[in-house]
Amino acid sequence: MSRGLLVAGTTSDAGKSVVTAGICRWLVRQGVKVAPFKAQNMSLNSFVTREGAEIGRAQAMQAQACRVEPTALMNPVLLKPGGEQSSQVVLLGKPVGELSARGYHGGRQQKLLGTVLDCLAELRGTYDAVICEGAGSPAEINLRRTDIVNMGIARNAGLPVLVVGDIDRGGVFASFFGTVALLSPEDQALVAGFLVNKFRGDVSLLEPGLDMLHGLTGRSTYGVLPFRHGLGIDEEDGLRVSLRGTVRESSVSPPVGEDVLRVAVCAIPLMSNFTDVDALAAEPGVVVRFVDRPEELADADLVVVPGTRGTVRALEWLRERGLADALVRRAAEGRPVLGICGGFQILGEHIEDEVESRAGSVDGLGLLPVRVRFAREKTLTRPVGEALGEPVEGYEIHHGVAQVGGGEAFLDGCRVGQTWGTHWHGSLESDGFRRAFLREVAAAAGRRFVPAPDTSFAALREEQLDRLGDLIEQHADTDALWRLIESGAPQGLPFIPPGAPA
Repeated sequence: MSRGLLVAGTTSDAGKSVVTAGICRWLVRQGVKVAPFKAQNMSLNSFVTREGAEIGRAQAMQAQACRVEPTALMNPVLLKPGGEQSSQVVLLGKPVGELSARGYHGGRQQKLLGTVLDCLAELRGTYDAVICEGAGSPAEINLRRTDIVNMGIARNAGLPVLVVGDIDRGGVFASFFGTVALLSPEDQALVAGFLVNKFRGDVSLLEPGLDMLHGLTGRSTYGVLPFRHGLGIDEEDGLRVSLRGTVRESSVSPPVGEDVLRVAVCAIPLMSNFTDVDALAAEPGVVVRFVDRPEELADADLVVVPGTRGTVRALEWLRERGLADALVRRAAEGRPVLGICGGFQILGEHIEDEVESRAGSVDGLGLLPVRVRFAREKTLTRPVGEALGEPVEGYEIHHGVAQVGGGEAFLDGCRVGQTWGTHWHGSLESDGFRRAFLREVAAAAGRRFVPAPDTSFAALREEQLDRLGDLIEQHADTDALWRLIESGAPQGLPFIPPGAPA
């Protein structure tokens, strides 16, 4: 069996995804054939593999860190929230139904353990090492019985566990100690040690605490990663845009032209694949922000209505907030608007939905001659085409089937004047097309903005992943980390009371 490691965290957003990607990039630079794995992911940001499977975008980026093609094996269970109480369950890349949180944790989750372990075993039979990412915290004692992503997978697969803590939030020592102390003796035996993330300041001031933590738990700290602005991979949830922060904070070049270009992204409910706008913000002189009020659209040169897991709900939200009227006014004035996936559907004339919202017939904003009918089968493809005289690649993830009744062809959608719509995610990552699109936007907005001729989004991503690998190589005890991956958790780790409740 190949080597492996589970990267867990004291909390959600402690840095598990980033650390996993960093370890993967460090290993592959050492000549190790490595793959990422996350048994169960909850995210509205997803990706389509070449075989047409839907997985979390974080795992797709981790696969890129490994320099391998992403597959469904790397994220066998994906949960896509559709409201406060339910999620779509995607199994091995295909949707298999909607379940409430109670229904999922009440029995369905545990039934998936065999599938998850089979996927992990297949990866371990193919690669030299598999770096697994946990979810939330391994000390969620209310969910331990049915857990298949943290200690449940570690116990069944015999994986050592490294616990990551975000010291920038404060309380990291209590979080490390409490995480271990709330696990059963059998689970504790696999927790090898800790990794401090996002430390600011002099590490020597932290060392007495790390020594005391070792004395209290018998476990070592495998590294202290410094705080770095803009480091991250494609976000799982929330309103942050991963690569945007990196590019904006690392870029020192002024706009190529005389003006900047302002992009406003409507922060609609259940927003999905908002990473689409990362590529816009990668351009020097493009300023991207999320908005939720109509007045915030006034000075925008381009408004993006992004994807959503709830098209009808997002449409209602836009109307309730006055954003729908603002979008209609923009279109009438010939000011640029781009709708992507669910946003494209919202800009159309009519929506027939008996699948996602079950709302039936709903009028869209009427900005594009498009009628949308929701199908039970989900479209999962990796299209290739041409637009604005440039080659374009993208990926599609949607239940809505669009019938385009006019306008000018634009990818799989259409444009009318300066209102554009497409189901293609990721199209703006095609450098030539992005530059051509921004030139059109700038001309329509009357801005003397010029796209940089040499911005490579793919190169920026690679640079970001290399920075994550550098963090591990320079600030983690890589010899100890490799021994952990190769040989498993040290023997004789002490039990820390009280342990998990019976």
